[in-house]
Formats: sequence, structure tokens, C-alpha cells
Amino acid sequence: MKIFAMYIAATLKKSTMQFKPLFIGCILSLFTTTLSAQDLPPGLDAYINKVLATFEVPGIGLAVVKDGKIVLAKGYGVKKMGTRDAVDAHTLFPIASNSKAFTATALGLLVEEGKIQWDDKVIDHLPGFRMSDPFVTSQMTVSDLLVHRSGLAPYVGDLLQFPPSDYTREQIVQKLRYIPLTTSFRSTYAYDNILYLVAGELIKAVSGMEWEDFIRTRILEKNGMLETISRFSLIKNVTNKAMPHARFDGQVKPIEYFFEHGFGDVTNPAGGIVSNASDMARWLIVQLDSGRTLNGNRLFKPATTNALWKMITPMPVPTVHELLKPAQADFAGYGGGFHISNYRSWKTVSHGGKLDGFVSRVLLVPGMKLGIAILTNQESGSAYYAIINHILDHYMKAPRFDWMQAYKKTETMRFEAIAAREKQSQAARDSLSRPSLPLLRYAGTYTDAWYGDVTITHENNQLIMRFTHTPGLTGRLEHWQYNTFIVRWENRELKADAYVNFSIDQDGKIDRVTMKAVSALTDVSFDFHDLLLLPQR
Repeated sequence: MKIFAMYIAATLKKSTMQFKPLFIGCILSLFTTTLSAQDLPPGLDAYINKVLATFEVPGIGLAVVKDGKIVLAKGYGVKKMGTRDAVDAHTLFPIASNSKAFTATALGLLVEEGKIQWDDKVIDHLPGFRMSDPFVTSQMTVSDLLVHRSGLAPYVGDLLQFPPSDYTREQIVQKLRYIPLTTSFRSTYAYDNILYLVAGELIKAVSGMEWEDFIRTRILEKNGMLETISRFSLIKNVTNKAMPHARFDGQVKPIEYFFEHGFGDVTNPAGGIVSNASDMARWLIVQLDSGRTLNGNRLFKPATTNALWKMITPMPVPTVHELLKPAQADFAGYGGGFHISNYRSWKTVSHGGKLDGFVSRVLLVPGMKLGIAILTNQESGSAYYAIINHILDHYMKAPRFDWMQAYKKTETMRFEAIAAREKQSQAARDSLSRPSLPLLRYAGTYTDAWYGDVTITHENNQLIMRFTHTPGLTGRLEHWQYNTFIVRWENRELKADAYVNFSIDQDGKIDRVTMKAVSALTDVSFDFHDLLLLPQR
């Protein structure tokens, strides 16, 4: 008990206005790992440690709940590779896009209070809201903000958010009017982050509270998630947090810049929550029990669960590799902050999350009252699937299957295929070609309708590209072939080098500039391909 008291004292000393743990609440949270003892897969700890070694994942936080009880809330491995600083049930990890379900739940609470309805028009609550198409602007509903069928291209506008820009959330929402639609309204699934920022602004307009404060007071505190942070910037003040890791040139390394410069508060409604195994266990329980918390209080009504879990947007069902055949889904769709699909013969409600150096997964099996949350500090989805599927198979009494080796083989094949494509691209390059213009002629200010200005300057006989609203996107242009260059970002941890293609008109002047990521391993949120940079004359 002395150890628990020391932990609580330390937590209280470090707490901020973002999370003020109550003494009793902390005691309850610390005991959650021993409140129940269900039948976990035999040798689970050894299996998980082998998965971590196989996929070079330094550490994870894992929560398993069953029948309204916490079966497991535990940490494995270390916070940072090369150290002995162990992950525990209270080690914090960014949960990234798993934050979307919190935003959807917040809207559900406002629906319960009668302040909004799911089919309300967004423009009625945010009069300044505009999409590029007036019809879409007039018809976009609260529900539409959550379900990825707006007509926007996948991940478009993420460069306004990642890496951190100087744009505010409100300014990013205003820029939606300049982003063209690529499909018709409500016709096609295309994942986005930017409309969740609109949802965050709508919550603020209707409730009078910033999104971060609404999530903290109305969801986290009421659900006993007292260590979870809804304002990402506050993670800097926490010592018990996992450090991010990613693969660079075939080797897993720590990402040193992330907590200082890698993510801002602007995008919190889409992906800014930071949590741990202990608190995520409570999140699983309240979702599985139609809004009833671990302590028996009601956070939201069953009608909200039904709204969040209702499939609204059909999604393409990807065909998995033959080696992963038992994981083949039969259907897929998106509801309110959750994917709706199946695993084997059971319906699942799930979501994933990714930020630089972190991936996570939340999965619910409502028919079994089973929930799993796994938080990791390395970008290996294969690792978390190998663990989740192993646990699911145990509870479903499915035939034994070696998920670890199956995912390892498919991951290796993927890396080899990407390396082969990059090698082919290198071989096809005309290395003897030269730019059509002197380097100085490529310099100038180029403007994209929704992002803003990008400058290219001629310095010391080389070209330097700068995204004027994103300090982290500064790099040197290296000639590739003809009028195509590659921008090599100064921050090599971004892993986001991109082709920069200059189009020359009939007068020998630069007509436009387009961009595209060099590697298939570049995060999809670097949506360079959505930019159309026009020279300022």
C-alpha cells in the first residue's frame, strides 16, 4: 500500500488543470488489474514478449475486458529501446485516431441533451462552415462529419495539421471551402481527419466548452479515466510515457523530435488523446455496456451506442493475403467513429490509430462482451494484429493459428516489394538528364488554394523549399531527372521525402508545381499529391 501511496503522491504533484486525479479514483484505477481473473490464453505473457521481439516493438500497453470486468490491464516491454524503463499499466501512449470515437461520443451526449440532432445541418450550428460545393455545404449533417463520405479525397488537408502548422483549428475549418471534392456527396468512403476538426468546433459552439475541456469533464472524469489526457501538448509534462519508434532505412530507431515538435493541439478532435492500458480498459467497458461505467454509473444512453455502432458508409472489403486467410472479413463499413466489420463469425466494432512512432487498435466484440485495446510505440500494425487475433481466437475457441509468423512473413514481403519498387524507380531514372532552366529560375513563391504559400529559394547554388505555415517542412531540392526534383527534408525522422515536379509552359516559364511522396512507407497524412502549387506572378 505504501508503494501505491507514493505513486499517487507523485501523480498529484505532476498533475495539471488537464487532469486532477481524485484520491479514491486513483486507488480504484490502480487495482483494476486484479479485480477479476478470467481465462486468458495460456502463456500470453511469453507470447506477447515474443511478438515484441519478432516485430522490434519496444513496448505496449494492453487492456482486455470481458463480461463487464477488467481481465487485464498491463504493460509489456520498455518505453524506449536500449533502456530498462519498463512500460506499465499507467504508461501513456498517444491513441491517435482512436480519439475519433471520443468526439463521436461527445456529439452523442449533446444529442441526448437535445442541443443537437444527428441530422441537423452543420451550417445551422456553424454559420461560417463552407465546403467547396454549395449543395454539400447546405446538406452536410452532424452525422456526415463522422462517416467519411463527404466527397473529399482521402486524408486531404492533413498537411494543414501534420507536421504542426501555425494554423488554428478555426482557420483550418475555414479552409475547407478551398478544397475540391473528388467524388459526389455521400457516394464513396474516403477517410478524412479534417471534418473531425469541424466536429470539434461544433461541440465548442453548442456546449460553450473547448473540445478538450468537454472531453475531459464530460467523458474522461465521469468514466474514471483520470490519467488520460485530451490536450496533447500536456504530454510534455508527464514522465511515465512511451517514446515513439519507427523504421529508418531498415532499422528501428527512436523518434526524438516527436513530443516537442511532432504534433499539435489543433488536431486533437481527430487524433490527440493520450491514454494507457488502465484507462482504456474503462473505455472498453463503457462502450460494451451501452454507456454504463465500471462503477455502475451511466455515461450515455444505449441509443448513443446504437448511433455510434450503426454502419452508415459501406467500405471496400480488402482481400487479405493467403497467409492471413482466417482474418478475411466479409463486410466492412463506418459508423460514428468506429469501423464495423467481422472477425471469423463475430461482428466487430473497432478502430485504429497512427501517429509518428505509435500505432494502436481498439476492438470490441459486442456479442461476446469482449474488448481489447493495444497501444504500441512502434509503427507495426502486424504486431498488434498478431496479439489481438491470438486473444480473439482463444475466446472464440477457434482453431489454432500462428498469427505471429503469418504476419511476419507478409510484413517482410511488403517491405521487400516496396524496396524493389524503389530500386526499379532508381534504375529507370535518367541520371544524365539536366533541368530545363537554370536553378535560379525555379525559385519563387508558389501558392496552393487551401494550404497557402510554399517558397523555393536559391541559396548557395541549391534550391531550398519551405512550407511557410509549417516550420518542420523545410528541405533541400535534389535534382532527380528532367524537371523533377526530390525534396529532402531537414528533419529526416519525417520519412516523407517527395518528388517536386515543375511543369514548363510554351514560353519557358514554370506553369505549376505538383508533388508526390517518394516512398510507399510515407505516412498518408503527407498529402503532397493534393497540392496544386501555382507561381505568383
